Amino acid sequence: PAMQALLRAVGRPLAAPSANASGSISPTRAEHVLKSLGGRIPLIIDGGATERGLESTIVAATGGPLRLLRPGPIQIAATAASGETIEAPGQLASHYAPSKPLRLGASSAEADEYLIGFGEVAGDSSLSPSGDLVEAAARLFDLLHQADASSKPRIAVAPVPGEGVGAAINDRLRRAAEK
Repeated sequence: PAMQALLRAVGRPLAAPSANASGSISPTRAEHVLKSLGGRIPLIIDGGATERGLESTIVAATGGPLRLLRPGPIQIAATAASGETIEAPGQLASHYAPSKPLRLGASSAEADEYLIGFGEVAGDSSLSPSGDLVEAAARLFDLLHQADASSKPRIAVAPVPGEGVGAAINDRLRRAAEK
């Protein structure tokens, strides 16, 4: 809504780069942008927290069937793994990465880990205590920012089911854990 209001006010197309340093955790709030880019940008428009959390689903519609380029919050039934080369942003092996090591599939935390829980796995914070994948997607990057800012030197994340938007969540988590 904030970007749509800005476009209406300007009355012409705008292009904008990502609002974070390349490869780092995606921002979901203005404070994340400020922390990542600091004084390198003249203005931040604060439209509140993002509604869906994850970046957009990107598909290629270049003749023939749609091809999934990057999974996101919008699910497309015809996007089974194609094995084709990824052609979209955010596809580096290591992307969305916190500054701390990240361990996936954790059912509990080690003493030096900040645990991001999911469903029945409680933690220092939780993607969704009820196991709601839409809620988990909306909270993912904000909780990675919180964990990265914590005093604990490592981050652990509970298992997240891979169906629906869970596939996109797991894609982002795998890339965040890659070093």
